[in-house]
Amino acid sequence: MSGQDAAAKLQAFKAYIRKMKQYEEAIALIYWDMRTGAPKKGIETRSEVVGELSTEVFRMSTSEEMGGYLDFFMQEEELAKLDDITRKMVLECKKEYDRSKKIPAEKYQAYVVLTSQAESAWEDAKHQSDWASFQPYLEKIVATTQEFIELWGYEGHKYNTLLDMYEPGMTVEKLDEVFGALREKAVPLLQRIQAAPQPKREFLDQQFDIAKQKQFSLSILKQMQYDFEAGRLDETVHPFATALNPGDVRITTRYLPNDITSALFGTIHEGGHALYEQNISKDLVGTNLCTGTSMGIHESQSRFWENVIGRSKAFWERYYGELQSTFSGQIDDIDVDTFYKAINHIEPSLIRIEADELTYNLHIMIRYELEKGLFAGTLSVADLPQAWNAKYEEYLGVTPGNAGEGVLQDVHWSGGAFGYFPSYALGNMYAAQFTHTLRKEMPDFEAYIAQGNLAPIKDWLTDKIYQYGKSQTPNEIVQRVTGEELNPDYLVAYLEEKYKAVYGI
Repeated sequence: MSGQDAAAKLQAFKAYIRKMKQYEEAIALIYWDMRTGAPKKGIETRSEVVGELSTEVFRMSTSEEMGGYLDFFMQEEELAKLDDITRKMVLECKKEYDRSKKIPAEKYQAYVVLTSQAESAWEDAKHQSDWASFQPYLEKIVATTQEFIELWGYEGHKYNTLLDMYEPGMTVEKLDEVFGALREKAVPLLQRIQAAPQPKREFLDQQFDIAKQKQFSLSILKQMQYDFEAGRLDETVHPFATALNPGDVRITTRYLPNDITSALFGTIHEGGHALYEQNISKDLVGTNLCTGTSMGIHESQSRFWENVIGRSKAFWERYYGELQSTFSGQIDDIDVDTFYKAINHIEPSLIRIEADELTYNLHIMIRYELEKGLFAGTLSVADLPQAWNAKYEEYLGVTPGNAGEGVLQDVHWSGGAFGYFPSYALGNMYAAQFTHTLRKEMPDFEAYIAQGNLAPIKDWLTDKIYQYGKSQTPNEIVQRVTGEELNPDYLVAYLEEKYKAVYGI
C-alpha cells in the first residue's frame, strides 16, 4: 500500500473512532437524564433506546471494517510508523475488539437493557429496603457476567478479567497483597483511635437549609477551578460524574437536611472526577483516549480533592468563616479547630459514601471479598444480604438494620460494575502517593490551600496526570509522577500522621 493510501486509511480509521465516540456521548447524555429526573414511566422504553444505541457502538467496535483497520495497523511495520497517540489508539481498539468480538451482539444488547432497567429497579428497592424485588435483576446480571467471563477468558482468578476493565494490569494477587498491607496497619490505628477521647460533634446534629448547602457547594466548586461553562451540578439519589466530552462534564450530589457534610464532600469528590475530565488534552478529543486512564487513577483525584484538600486544616482555615456566614447563627460559637476535628472523626459506620478516610478502605475490602466470592462460585446472590451483614460485623463491628443501609446501598451492581469497587481504595493509595510527590515539588502546597489559591494545585495535576487521558497506563503514570510503582505505605503514613494529630495519640 502506498504512503498516500495508508494516510487515507488512517484518516478513515480516526473518523470511524470519532463516530463511535459521538454515539457514546449520546448514550451518556441519556443515562444522565435517566438518573437525574426522567419520568419513571419512560424508563423501560428509554432503556431500550440505550440498548439499541449501545449495541450499534458494540457492532461498530467488532465490525469487519474495524477488523480491517486493526489487521492493517497492527502489522509491525505499520504500527511502528504511527505517532505515540495513534499507536495507543490502535492498541486500545485492539484490546476492546478482541474482548468484544467474543460476545454475541444480541446478548450484549439484552444485557444493556437489563442493567438499564435494573438501575431504576435498584432506586425503588433501596428506597423501600426491598431486597427481594431487586434480587432477580442481580441474579440475571451476575449470571450474564459469568457467561461473559467464560467467553472473554481469564488467567488465574475469574475476577481478574473484571478488575482489568477498571484497572488495567490489576489482579487478585496484587490486590490481596496491597489490601493486606493496608489492613495490617489500619486496624491497629483504628483501635487506638477508638480508645482515645472523641471530638465534639453534636453541633453537626441540626437542620441545615438545603438551598444554602447548594450555595456553598457551588462556591467551593468554583474555588476548585471546576469550569461551569463546561459542566453543571444536579441532584440524584447516588452522586456521580458523567463526562460527555471535556467541554461537558456533569456532576451530581445529594443534599441531606440534617447533614452539612454529606453533600459538601460528595460535591468536592465528584468535582475531583470532573477536573480530570475537563482538563484532558484537546488533542485527544474524539479519540478513544479522551477519558481517565483507569477508575483507580480517577478515584485518586476525587479522593485527593475530597480528603487531602477538602478535609485539611488549611482548607478550613480559609473557608470556615464563609461556612459560618452561610449558616449564620448555627455554628458561630464553634471554632475552626473543633470543626476540623469533627469532620475528621473516625468511627465505624454502615454507609460507604459517608465513611471516614480510615474505615472507608474497610468498606471497599468487604465489597471486594463479596465480589470475589460471587465469581469464584463460593457465594450466591441470594446469600449476599447475610454475607454482607456478617462482613460488616467482622470488619467494622456494625450491623445494618435493613437492606437499604446494607446490601442495597450502592448503585454499582445494578449496572454490572463488578471489579469497580477496589478502584476506590486504590484511589486512596494513588492519591497519597501523588500527594507525597506534590508536597516535595510544591513546598508552598499548604500555603496555597490556606490562601484559597487552588489553581496551582489543579495546574500541577493537569500537567502530571489530567492532560494524558488514557494515553498512558495507570502504572506508567504512577511511575512517571512518583518514581515508583503503587506503594500502600504512603497511604498508611498519611493516615497515621493526620489522625495521630487529630486524636492526640
